[in-house]
Amino acid sequence: MLKGIHHAAIICSDYAVSKHFYVDVLGLSVIEENYRAHRESYKLDLQLPDGSQVELFSFPSPPPRPSFPEACGLRHLAFVVGSVEDCAEYLKSYQVDVEPIRVDEYTGKKYTFFNDPDGLPLELYEG
Repeated sequence: MLKGIHHAAIICSDYAVSKHFYVDVLGLSVIEENYRAHRESYKLDLQLPDGSQVELFSFPSPPPRPSFPEACGLRHLAFVVGSVEDCAEYLKSYQVDVEPIRVDEYTGKKYTFFNDPDGLPLELYEG
């Protein structure tokens, strides 16, 4: 029935800052960018190399995301990478705070977390 994840949708507080982060820092490719005047909202469709997508939305005055303590709902978005160490160092070169690298006790794979400009937790997972 389900074949995979098509996209994850993210609402940001500052469209220009988040667009720069997801496109220029994380390297996602722009598929399409639309301004929806009736909603005062941008919708930016971004693609990862495997074909999965991130939809980046802006809305006037979105409420902050509850995060600490963790709230019900989507916990984080994880990206598969070849080397967690290399990606973490790359992010640090853009002044992105990256947590210490850990090892998944069940799979033995390396992973770490960082946040987007709005504090959304993102994960790098070695695959």
